[in-house]
Amino acid sequence: MYQGIRISGFGGQGVISAGVLLAYSGMLENKEASFFPAYGAEMRGGTANCSVVISSDEVTTPIVSSPDTVIVFNEPSLAKFEPMVKPGGLLIINASLVNSRPARKDIKVLCVPCNEIAGELGNAKIMNMVALGAFAAATGAVSIEAITKALPKVYKKLKPEVIELNVKALKRGAQLSLN
Repeated sequence: MYQGIRISGFGGQGVISAGVLLAYSGMLENKEASFFPAYGAEMRGGTANCSVVISSDEVTTPIVSSPDTVIVFNEPSLAKFEPMVKPGGLLIINASLVNSRPARKDIKVLCVPCNEIAGELGNAKIMNMVALGAFAAATGAVSIEAITKALPKVYKKLKPEVIELNVKALKRGAQLSLN
């Protein structure tokens, strides 16, 4: 099993934290994992993306140039990363902020209203968790349970009620990918 993932969006959308969480979740399931962040010139509002590899075999490079899955949180990320998705791969789009739809017909596309769901749950900051839930359910690369276990380990200062809210967001995202 090998899953190369690219997550991209504006700084402040939880791109990097989602990548760290995915990599840690993979390790909790005794898989090999790597994480490689990339930032634009500005932290908040600039572009951010990261590569994550989750594999049953040794990870030989943290760079994912032809990802199995791309998760995009904003419009510029769709334009930049859609061409990189492997044929037959998965593109998860934050439908709350991305109005365009991919031109490619050789990939699976999953449109998830991440911001909208995060708003319904009461915290806009958890939109990345909605996307991770959709990713986990759609690919099986990591489980919702592993991400749930990773949350307090990766984010040691989160209060229990915030962790619970993140888990709700994961589960909502997972439900959407299975529909």
